[in-house]
Parts: sequence; C-alpha cells; structure tokens
Amino acid sequence: MNAASGHTDRLGATPGDGGTNFALWSSVAERVELCLFDEHRNQVSLDLPNCDDGVWHGFVPGCGPGQRYGFRVHGPWQPADGLRCNPAKLLLDPYARRLDGEFDWSGDVFDYRLLKNGKLRICNQDSAPSVPLSVVTKPFDRSATHLPVPWTETIVYECNVRGFTMRHPAVPEADRGRFAGMRNRDVLDYVKALGITSVEIMPALAYIDEHHLVEKGLRNYWGYNTINFFAPMPRLAGADPVTELRSMVDAIHAAGLEVILDVAYNHTGETNGFGPTLCFRGIDNLAYYRTDPHDASVYINDTGCGNTINADHPRVQALIVDSLRYLHSDIGFDGFRFDLAPVLGRHAHGFSTRHPLLAAITDDPGLRSAKLIAEPWDPGPGGYQLGHFPHRWGEWNDVFRDTVRRFWRGDVDQCGELAKRIHGSSDIFEGRGRPPTASVNKITAHDGYTLADLVSYERRHNEANGEGNRDGHQHNLSRNYGVEGPSEDETIRAIRRRQRLNMLATLLFSQGTPMLLAGDELGHSQGGNNNAYAQDNETTWIDWTANDDDAFTNAVRQLIWLRRNSPQLRMPDYIHNPPAGATAEHRFEWYDDQAEPLVGDSWNYCQAFAVLMADRNGSCLLVINASEASADMRLPTIESQWQLQFASCKARLLFEPDARIRIPDHSLALLTAA
Repeated sequence: MNAASGHTDRLGATPGDGGTNFALWSSVAERVELCLFDEHRNQVSLDLPNCDDGVWHGFVPGCGPGQRYGFRVHGPWQPADGLRCNPAKLLLDPYARRLDGEFDWSGDVFDYRLLKNGKLRICNQDSAPSVPLSVVTKPFDRSATHLPVPWTETIVYECNVRGFTMRHPAVPEADRGRFAGMRNRDVLDYVKALGITSVEIMPALAYIDEHHLVEKGLRNYWGYNTINFFAPMPRLAGADPVTELRSMVDAIHAAGLEVILDVAYNHTGETNGFGPTLCFRGIDNLAYYRTDPHDASVYINDTGCGNTINADHPRVQALIVDSLRYLHSDIGFDGFRFDLAPVLGRHAHGFSTRHPLLAAITDDPGLRSAKLIAEPWDPGPGGYQLGHFPHRWGEWNDVFRDTVRRFWRGDVDQCGELAKRIHGSSDIFEGRGRPPTASVNKITAHDGYTLADLVSYERRHNEANGEGNRDGHQHNLSRNYGVEGPSEDETIRAIRRRQRLNMLATLLFSQGTPMLLAGDELGHSQGGNNNAYAQDNETTWIDWTANDDDAFTNAVRQLIWLRRNSPQLRMPDYIHNPPAGATAEHRFEWYDDQAEPLVGDSWNYCQAFAVLMADRNGSCLLVINASEASADMRLPTIESQWQLQFASCKARLLFEPDARIRIPDHSLALLTAA
C-alpha cells in the first residue's frame, strides 16, 4: 500500500471520496510513517510522501472512518538538545477525534533507557502494543446546536460525569459513569428542578492515569492529565465515544440547560523528561513544550505536572483554538472552563493579558458566543492572575471563597471584606473595565472540601491517596464545631446545617456568577479528603439514597429560585452609593443593626449588618448575623413593606415588616419589597 500526495488544508485524518487524507505537522521530522492497524493490531506502514512548510501529508485510497492508525516520526533523538524523535514510539495524532485502546505503563512507552551513569540511551522497543490508537472519524453532517445563557442569569453546577451518575438509582447499570448516564432524563430533570442554568462537566477529553496511581491500584478521577485535545475519554463511553459525547450535550440542551466543558490545555500526560512518549514529545518536543533556556533537556514546570505547553508557538496556539472550535461547533459545548489558565497567557518572561493565544481564543469568530472561564492561577512564578484576563472572560474567584469561609467560621475583621465580595468584588474587576459577572463566585469546587466537610473537618484526611496525608491544602478555613468528622450531637448537627445554608445563601445572594459543587445540596461528604483526584470510588461518587434532609435540598432550590427571580441580586453593572442628596434608581447600601449607614471604623467590629440592593422594580435586603448572639436589627425605611423570603435558621423569626427583625446567631435572612 502506498500513499498518494495529499493536502495541507486540515491537519489530522480527513476522510473523503475514495480514501482519507493524513496530515501531521513537525518542524524537525526527516520522515513520517503512517501506521494502519486492523482489528487484531496487525500493522501496515507507509510513508507520508510530501512535506510542505513542515506539514507531512498523504492520501490513502480505500481508507475510511473506523480505520485505526498512528504515526512514527523519524528525526533527531538528542535529548540534551530537547530533540526526542524516536520512530520506535507509535504516536497519537494530535488532531485525532477518537482514540481506541488503553494505555499501559510498560517499559516500551519510554523513548529512553536510563544508564547507571545517569545518561540516556535510546529505547528501540516498539510501543504500539502499549498505547491507544487514533481512529479516522467521519465528521458530523451538521453543526451542533447551542443554548447560550446570559451571564447575568447564569448559575453554574460543577459535576463529574462518573461521580454524578455512578450511584444514581434511575441510571441503568450499563450507563453509569458514562456520557449516557449524564443524558439520563431523571438526572437532567433533577438538575433542571434545582434551578441550575449551566452544567460544567469536569474533563472529558482523553487522559491517562498517572504512574504513581497505577502502582497504588488507584486511577485518575478528575481527568486533568490530558493526552489529546479532541478525543473523548474512552472510559466515559461505550462503542462510539464521539457520538455519545455529542448525544450527551444534545440531551443537556434538550433539558433546557447550558453545558460547559472543563479543559486542561496547560500540560499533557507526557509529564517530565522521564515520562512516556505518546504524542507531542515525539512529534516536535521543543515546539509543543517550554524548556529551560539554558538546558533544553529540562521542562519548565509551571503547572506542577511535569511539563508546560509552549503557548508562544503558533502551532500550539492553532491546535488549542482548533480544539475549541471543534468542541464548540461540532460537539456543541456552550463554553469552557480553562484549568490553570495563566499558562495560556505565558511568555517566557511571564503572563500577559494580551498574549496572542488569549487574544486568539477571545477574538475567534467561531467562539464568539462561547462562555470563557479562567482558573486564574498556576503554580509558576507570577502565576496568580485574578482579575487580569480579557474582558469576555469570567474568572474563578478564590478571594470570594476564602472571605465567605472566614466570615462564617467567626474570624474577626471580615465584615468589610465580605461587603466587597457581596458587591461582586468590584475592587478586583471594576477598575479593569470588567462587569460583576466576571467574578465566578464559589464556596467549594472539586479541589478541596465538599460543603459538608467544610463544616465537619479541621484537618485533611487524605490517607487513601497513598501520599502519607501530605497532599492537598493544609489551610482550608474550615471549622468542625467541636467534633472532627460525623457527629450525633444535635446541637453540632444544627449549627453545621445552618452554616452550610449561610454560605450557600451568601453565594447566591451576591453579585457575580455563582458556581455550586454537585452534591453540596445533598450533604455529600468525602470523609474529609480534600484532594480526591485519585478516588474513583464511593468516596467521590454521590450517594443519591443517603440524603436524610430533603428540607435542606429544598432550601437550596429556594435560594436558587430567589436569585433567578430577583434581578437586584444579579445586576449587570456595579452600583455604588449615590452622593448625599442625590437620587438614583439603583441602590447598593450598607447598614448597621440600627439601620444607620456603615462607615469608617464601624466596619472593623461589625458582625451583624444589612445590605440593601435595589432597582426600579424592587428591593432586596440581605440581613446577616455571624455573631454568637441573636441580633435585633432595625430595617431601613422604604416606601413599601418588607416581606420575609428566606431564613437560614429553622426557628420562626420575630419580624415586624415596618420596624425590626430579630435574627438568631449564625443566621442570614433575605427580605424583599416590590
């Protein structure tokens, strides 16, 4: 079999009339072999006959969708100079839409042998038996549909496909832990009834389990170890992962929900210089990865995962933008959350808001309607960039998280800081021309304690991860209220329940874009494990039958309903107190327990206060008491009467619509007036 001259119009495998065009870019390759595999993994090899501007290409007659393949790149293997071409290593197509087969941590997946003197020698063992194969995939006949939700109406719900569906009683056994389970009608009806607008799916693109996890009998649960930026994770699907992924997205849309995908473009599963050679390393190592300018054999590790993608290279920029276009237009994702997003804006000298890759993502016409959400930090130097992403982006706000945790656990001098967070963190975003919705507010996420654990544990309990309980955050700003872990003491259980509601209410009644962690509304616990990335088991899987407090879940529904039906809680612009004597349709004002404006030093010692948020259609008053005693709060005077809508305490509140409300310790209430 021979390949005819192909074209460079599109990288990857493009099936067409009479065959398939294959195209692979490599600036260092001297020859590229295309290896075709049958169902028994027997292979036929042929050279891609042409190279134009670094793109090796060829057309293979008779080759169509379903054909399994891989590449072998012939070129320099000089690790000391950062060149890692080794034709014994079968490489994934960076543009493959589908992968087939499992990755095996055998010795043949490494392109080297480590000698006793510490030097590397090339490994000539064929890696084909131990790596997944790329699969030629037929494109969809039509573009996917979308269901964009305005930022001001967005309520994000972060969930893991496996953890969300593995124990759901309405999901058939064969569908559990898969895309098929996530499209189950009962699952989506639950999310819709909760009031969520936007489901954020944790990583669903192909990844591998880290070597140290396999050695411990564990596997990667979160999915942040990507090896391909187009292909769905086979573990999350059955026979046809691509179709099943799109069917899941279509089903979520049909339920009236937006769907966002968590993507990890910052590094790959090839890890450091001693990791496996699966794709990018063997194609063009220096182009795809950032290396030490003084020693090209050493990877820059701004991600903490062994390597960092080279965001400065035009081909890497094109790969990431092409991936996003495909996932948006062909699969149908309405937006993306970018893991360790500062990496995408990193030059060799540091982060830039105007980095060409960030600009390409922000300004690409094919992504104009897509939501873009940054995790605005990475472990590298200068990696904390909260507030510095382009105008269209939302950003995970850890300052909101930490402030709310500190305030409700009883830390002193937090009132003024909490006021900034309720206001939408204007101190972080407004000066840069960003709206309140740029602040993606959260109390919990996949990384860290669940909400139930946040009020039950003061020490991490990560022993099951096999790292001597040294992994995960040490400073969780949590409180256990007297007992570490579960308690049968009704007093402790009551305060924990109330504090969970207080934090969720603060989240949903603050300006900005709220994000909830799936399962928090059900009291899901991970037993104090705050780094459950390796716990693909009942530690992380939501137990849908264990919830013994339906009233709590209903209270969360009420909080979400109040937010969605109260425009004053989700204003599109920052509102500040008007000057003395001025009138304004929009008001954002702060009062002490005597309904006097909070000013000066009063912010420093105040633990009971009220926030007035008003527009031309009505007013909301958020009354907060974080102190150890009940507070008798005078209500601000307005033209109409206040109506009590929500209280986090179970006790009936003493409430006089025109005068006062007595609010118990560690409690919160929302009042409205038309």
